[in-house]
Amino acid sequence: MIDYRSVMNREILSVPPSGIRKFFDIANEMDNVISLSIGEPDFTTPWHVREEGVRSLEDGKTWYSPNRGFSELRQEIARWFRRKYKVEYHPDSQVLVTVGGSEAIDACLRTMLNPGDEVLIPQPSFVCYVPLTQMAGGVPVILETKAENEFRLTAEELEEKITPKTKMLILPFPNNPTGAVMRRQHLEEIAKVVQKHDLFVLSDEIYGELTYGETSHVSFAAIDGMKERTIVVNGFSKTFAMTGWRLGYALGSKEIIGQMTKLHQYAIMSAPTTAQYAAIEALRNGDSDIENMREQYDMRRCLLVDSLNKMGLTCFRPEGAFYVFPCIKSTGLSSEEFCEKLIYAERVAVVPGNAFGACGEGFVRVSYSYSIRHITEALSRIEHFLKTL
Repeated sequence: MIDYRSVMNREILSVPPSGIRKFFDIANEMDNVISLSIGEPDFTTPWHVREEGVRSLEDGKTWYSPNRGFSELRQEIARWFRRKYKVEYHPDSQVLVTVGGSEAIDACLRTMLNPGDEVLIPQPSFVCYVPLTQMAGGVPVILETKAENEFRLTAEELEEKITPKTKMLILPFPNNPTGAVMRRQHLEEIAKVVQKHDLFVLSDEIYGELTYGETSHVSFAAIDGMKERTIVVNGFSKTFAMTGWRLGYALGSKEIIGQMTKLHQYAIMSAPTTAQYAAIEALRNGDSDIENMREQYDMRRCLLVDSLNKMGLTCFRPEGAFYVFPCIKSTGLSSEEFCEKLIYAERVAVVPGNAFGACGEGFVRVSYSYSIRHITEALSRIEHFLKTL
């Protein structure tokens, strides 16, 4: 019998499965489950965007696109970033269209890291950063953000973890799972440390348009002196409810994007053609769609935060993304115990906070990318669950 583990890549073998998928899979095997576990918009991709994808198929546009993505799409991405965030990128050399934002993150890390380079990763955060860093030969260094700071990264927390081996900081804001947002003043403080220590930044801004309040999202690349040090990752999944279209992009210097493109050429070749035509329409005519979805998310956010706090699950009011991150320590249960008991007792699925890093223990992630009716029923069941403990 072949010992398969002895012949496979050790780095990949050492990476555990995603903690998010565990409870999603349990929910799929049970009846009458209300899931607040997956970060996927419940909105359908806007019709005018879908229509462009359909039209491209009807017109027989089923060929490969250029490796970097269609020129027309790259131009629209550059216009979007100039219009929204006041940052200029050249569409021919500083924009790469990828298969989702996840490919852009992977390509960035594999392009930038040499074996042993340290990558600073704030946590709680998206589950892919640590394993992708490891698989690229880098060394993850965890920065534990704190509830009392509303899970924002501080310059002091960043400074104390920097060593001579530090190469890159991942800046995942608005944040999954906490909903934390870094405003301009916070980013400027981080930028001073980045400049001082000659670091590069992977700024994951996939939730940028889902920022609430009167102040809109600020790209880290818009901070003075940071554009040349920053690779911005963004995409269409969250902003335009296009998760299944699998389309993202990376923005950065000509030199870095050029090398990421080389990796993309060999590993992927090009992003889906149909999705690119749909994305062009989304960028040109999708502002009202974003506003409508953001208003709906905002109502759900307020409902969840207020209801959870009334139940005794303390929760700060997040300013971005579509997640809340309530503290469940008052129940005396661990994050895993809370989620397991809740799904089996009340058929409600949420995600344990420690799936996003050890410092997420004592919290759970609740997604509000679901309808008000869906959320209201889930809250009723959670309240009943808490009363039975």
